[in-house]
Amino acid sequence: MKNLTQVLVALFCLCMPALLHAQRDDSKYLAGAVPEVDGKVVFTKDFSIPGMSQDTIYSRLLKWMDARLAKNENNSRVVFSDKEKGQIVGMGDEWIVFSSTALSLDRTKILYQLTVTCQPEKCIFEVEKIRFNYREGKEKYTAEEWITDKYALNKSKTKLVRGLAKWRRKTVDFVDDLCVGVTEALSATVAKAPTEEKKEEQKETKALVNSGTTVITPKTQVTVETPQTATAPVTVTAPQTNAQVVPNAYKEVAPNAIPANAIQTGNGKLVIVIGEEPFNMTMMTANAGGSLGKIAGGKPVIFTILSPEQPYEQMEAAGNYTVRFYPNGQTEPSVILECKKVPSQAPIEGMPRTYIGEILKAKIK
Repeated sequence: MKNLTQVLVALFCLCMPALLHAQRDDSKYLAGAVPEVDGKVVFTKDFSIPGMSQDTIYSRLLKWMDARLAKNENNSRVVFSDKEKGQIVGMGDEWIVFSSTALSLDRTKILYQLTVTCQPEKCIFEVEKIRFNYREGKEKYTAEEWITDKYALNKSKTKLVRGLAKWRRKTVDFVDDLCVGVTEALSATVAKAPTEEKKEEQKETKALVNSGTTVITPKTQVTVETPQTATAPVTVTAPQTNAQVVPNAYKEVAPNAIPANAIQTGNGKLVIVIGEEPFNMTMMTANAGGSLGKIAGGKPVIFTILSPEQPYEQMEAAGNYTVRFYPNGQTEPSVILECKKVPSQAPIEGMPRTYIGEILKAKIK
């Protein structure tokens, strides 16, 4: 009986990886997830930043790329920059970890080129010339021979080839992480290091890099002319009707009609609220800031960023949450956003965590 139990346990352990693999949703990594241009793997992401000059886009992305590549603590660096043409090129060399346990570490070096082309109100971000050095350089592969549709997918393009699946998944996630970094650099008051986010809770069909143009609402400094401290209602005469407006009352606006300057993390703080019961809520400040923006399909979103030392378990488990913006010196929020979490990949260890919330409902003062 004891031997039979041991055999059953051994069989269970052998079958468990296959069962887990069968349950994985790989739709994000199937046909087209690794784009090719003239036979070469080139990931391309377009960004639209209405109202931002070419010089500002250039300076933000140069600063971001410098900081991002410097974190590799090796020869990764910006190798070319031309402000007049709006061009920046960098070379990267870092580790991608497939799995890590107390007994083993499965990882590969990834070498790549980053190219940014800046223009007024837009930019193009490219990741190309991807190469892998595996087993401390004993095995070397190019992206073209290792993670393309031809080699990494089955004949019907419906499944990943088992031996190459981890390479394709991790590479697409790695490029997505870089795109999030660019998004943050363009949307935040100060360019931040890239972050990645959370594990998916619902079906994800496209990687961020393959989801079309990302539209970003840049931060601007404004002067608020309407006092926030008025205590009595005031009557405002409109052209056709008389309406009584209470300054401290909120008005609901369409998510895509939120003013670009409604949230300025340099002049206040973003607070994430999880749960609806007053005595059973989790509240945390996005210590690393955040910003408004848009993702594929023009959906309005808000990026909230937790610093590496902040607890994040509640955010990982949440499907919906609320983001409140408190201006400096105010005890009531000026903006309340009800959000649904957008799935994305996990962050690099020790880096900030960025959460993307699709704005379902918005209230502002």
